[in-house]
Amino acid sequence: MLKIVRSADGGSVVFALSGRLDIDHACELQTAFASEDLPVVVDFDDVRLVDRDTVPLLVGWKRKGVTLRNCPGYIRAWIAMERDGE
Repeated sequence: MLKIVRSADGGSVVFALSGRLDIDHACELQTAFASEDLPVVVDFDDVRLVDRDTVPLLVGWKRKGVTLRNCPGYIRAWIAMERDGE
């Protein structure tokens, strides 16, 4: 289960996540990002688990300028490996 809280933070929109991020939730978030006019920040502070299948989407988010705040080290490592493998 994933809880998503959207808020405005100065000149950006923050999506604070809590729980488990899987591919279905990541796809829903990606759709939500498309409707935003301000820069997007995704806050992973309360994320307990991220499915490996979501990593390609996270790489795409970063390419599009999405900021990944409080992103756990293991996820950053997966993102780096995914980018290096391209």
